[in-house]
Amino acid sequence: MIFIMGDEPVNVKEYQELAKQALPKMYYDFFAGGSEDQHTLKENVEAFQRITLRPRILVDVSKIDMSTTILGYKTSAPIMIAPTSLHQLAHPQGEILTAKAAAACNVIMGLSFSSTCTIEEVASSCNAVRFFQLYMYKRREISALMVKRAEINGFKAILLTVDSPKLGRREADIKNKMIAPQLKNFEGLVSTEVHDSEGSNLEAYASRTLDPSFSWKDIAWLKSITNLPILIKGVLTREDVIKAMEIGVEGVIVSNHGARQLDYVPATIDALEEVVLAVQGRIPVLFDGGIRRGTDVFKALALGAQAVMVGRPIVFGLAAKGEYGVKRVIEMLKDELELTMALSGCPTLNDITRNHVRTQIDDDRHCRL
Repeated sequence: MIFIMGDEPVNVKEYQELAKQALPKMYYDFFAGGSEDQHTLKENVEAFQRITLRPRILVDVSKIDMSTTILGYKTSAPIMIAPTSLHQLAHPQGEILTAKAAAACNVIMGLSFSSTCTIEEVASSCNAVRFFQLYMYKRREISALMVKRAEINGFKAILLTVDSPKLGRREADIKNKMIAPQLKNFEGLVSTEVHDSEGSNLEAYASRTLDPSFSWKDIAWLKSITNLPILIKGVLTREDVIKAMEIGVEGVIVSNHGARQLDYVPATIDALEEVVLAVQGRIPVLFDGGIRRGTDVFKALALGAQAVMVGRPIVFGLAAKGEYGVKRVIEMLKDELELTMALSGCPTLNDITRNHVRTQIDDDRHCRL
């Protein structure tokens, strides 16, 4: 698809084409790429297309209410900004503009542990409800300091990313010899400078810093240093969500890290229902991965997610048109969700049920009957 820079996008996917034109190849590939064969990267989006809708007719949909609460915080829609790294590679003002757009749209923002703006800069830029993503470093005191700074600066929850004991093999970054900028949050604590002429310095930096020994038993330590609710991001199986509930986390996020870690894991929409059925409503289940349409949001909600997170489209909006682009991406998804709810006979989020969608599993069951 060729998209002219001066044109106004009419859907979220068109912002990706604008971002591709606006960004240097190295940076576009960093944001857009997945790991190894990128099988799961394609599946995250395409799996939604295999789910069909089962609308109800003759329902009063003259008023549609998309508002909800997430961990007790009111939001205009069940759409959140996922924590994605290095926003200043997309726009000079980076995460500050992303946060302002979140505030303007009244949605919750997840701030990346690898943000290019500091925790304090983002916190002071607007009144958006913000959650903070956490990685566990070998130097545990660095992770602890980031949690403390987030808590002091009004962040409302910790999103503990658990699918990255090592960095996935992102071959585009290796080919491009992707260079990570110095992160201001870590100035004086750790340097991103890596003396390695081979491949991506992101990979070398991650190998030096990420703690591959971090395990279930260590979550008790994290709980001991913060009063913030902890959500585990990176759950894909029934077995792991049961463990998560046993150790007392406040929520889980079904995510495969945007298909940037282990390739050939399921698309997140295909993993969602397994997790939801295991949870049985005991803790919130959020969803991350492959959202490009309001119909995608609706499908995830029908399969049991309380809300969805949106990652790459936010960055593409930022790269193409700054704060306005981020706001338009959010507004497009909200508008499309509102229309989908109306055409499906669902005036409120509570009206969206499992019976509103048909999945491949449903088709297979039908064939066996």
